[in-house]
Amino acid sequence: MDRIPVIVIFDIGKTNKKLFCFNEYYKILHEQQVYFTEITDEDGDPAEDLEKLIAWIAGSMESILRHPNFEIRAVNFCSYGASFVHLDKNDKPLTPVYNYLKPYPPELSKKFYQEYGGATAFSLITASPVLGSLNSGMQLYRLKNLRPDIFPQIKYSLHLPQYIAFLLSNQYYSDITSIGCHTNLWNFDQNKYHEWVYREGLLDKLAPLISSNHTQWINIHGRSLLAGVGLHDSSAALIPYLQNFHEPFVLISTGTWCIGLNPFNKKPLTETELKEDCLCYMSFQGKPVKASRIFAGYQHEQEVNRISTYFQKPSDYHSCIVYNPETVDLLINSKNTKATERAVGESLFHNKELSTFKDYEEAYHQLMLDILTDQKHALNLILEGTEVKRIFVDGGFGKNKLYMQLLAESFPLFEVFAASVPQATALGSALAIHHSWNKKSIPNDIIDLRLYRSSHIETNS
Repeated sequence: MDRIPVIVIFDIGKTNKKLFCFNEYYKILHEQQVYFTEITDEDGDPAEDLEKLIAWIAGSMESILRHPNFEIRAVNFCSYGASFVHLDKNDKPLTPVYNYLKPYPPELSKKFYQEYGGATAFSLITASPVLGSLNSGMQLYRLKNLRPDIFPQIKYSLHLPQYIAFLLSNQYYSDITSIGCHTNLWNFDQNKYHEWVYREGLLDKLAPLISSNHTQWINIHGRSLLAGVGLHDSSAALIPYLQNFHEPFVLISTGTWCIGLNPFNKKPLTETELKEDCLCYMSFQGKPVKASRIFAGYQHEQEVNRISTYFQKPSDYHSCIVYNPETVDLLINSKNTKATERAVGESLFHNKELSTFKDYEEAYHQLMLDILTDQKHALNLILEGTEVKRIFVDGGFGKNKLYMQLLAESFPLFEVFAASVPQATALGSALAIHHSWNKKSIPNDIIDLRLYRSSHIETNS
C-alpha cells in the first residue's frame, strides 16, 4: 500500500521527551515518550542529560525513517526555552546544559543592571523581568565573567530547540521565538539585539538569526527531507490559534503556570505591568506577544492536597466538583473572601483555615474563587486597551468545569472557551513549516472548543 506522508516533531520538555508523527491533516499517527533523570552540573545543580537526549534523538529518527507505513517528508523541533548548548570549534558541548532555575550570583546581577541603565529601564526595553538564569542571555554573561577559560572557546551558543535541529541538519541558527523570550538579549523597541550584546562580545557567539518558518533539505540515512530550525515551546503552542482564529483573542495556557498570551496587544510593556510579572514572548511571525502569568497550577496542586487530607477525600476528588451558584454566593459574602497577607507566589487560599468550611465542596469552591481572583487581575493587565472578546483556555484548567464557569462569570461580556488541542506545542511546530511540506489546506477542526456562558450579565468585567 502507499506510504502515508508525515512530519516528525521532537517535543523536548523538562520532564518528558516526545516524538510525534502528524499526517497531512495534522492527526497524530504515531507517538513515543521517554523520561530521563536529570544529572548535575559542576555546582551540583540539576542539568539536562544531554548525552542521553542526543542518543535518543538519533535512535528515534533512524527508527522512524524505517517505518514501513510512513513517508517522512519533514522534521521540526520544539523545546523549553532559556537553555543554551555552548559548542566548541569541534561542535562538542563545552558545559552542561545549565538549568534555568540555577541560582544566579546576586553580585553579578547587580553589576550587570548597574552597567546597563538599571533593572527597571533595562527590563522595559527587553520585555524581560529580572529572572536570573531564566534570562538566558545572563547565562552567557555569567560564563564571560566567571568562566574566562570557557567563554573564549565558544564557537556558537545555541538555544536548546536550535541545538536539537543542529543535531540533524549540521546548520547553526538562532530563532526569534527563543531569542525574544525573556532572554535579556532583544531590544523590543528597536527590533534588534540589545546594545549590551554588542558591547560584551556576545554577537559572535550567537548563530545567524533566521525566520521560524525556514526549512532546508537534509539527508539522513540516505533519505532526503525538509528540516525546520525549531521553536520555543510557549510560542509554538500559540500557533494553532493564530492559524485558526483571526479575530482578537487571548489564550490562557494552563499548567504549573497559567500564562495569559495576548498577540493583539500592541502597546509596549509598562513599568506597572513589569512589576506585576508581565513580559513579552515573541510569536513565530516575529511579533511581540504580551503575557501575564500566575503560579496557579502549582498552587492548585498544593492546596488540593491540603483539602483532601483534611476532609479525608481522594486526591482527585476535585475532578467531580461542579459549579454551585449558591455556594459561590455564600462564599462571596463571607469573611473568607477577604484578602490576607501572603508571600510572593503564594495562593490567596494558603492561610485560610479549613475548619471554617463545612465540607470539601465548599473549601474547593473557595480555592477556585481565590485562583480566579488572581487570574482575573492578571488577564486584565494584558486585555486593557485591546478589542479582545474571546478567551481560550487550554491545558489542565480547560478541563476543570468549575474554573471555566468561574472564568465565564468573571468575564461575562466575553466568549469563554475551553480549548482542546492535542499536543499543542508539537502541532504548532508542524504548522510553522506547513507550506514547506504540506500542499493541503490547514484543517479548520484542529481545535475543539466548548463555550462557557455567564449566568448573568454585568456592565463591566
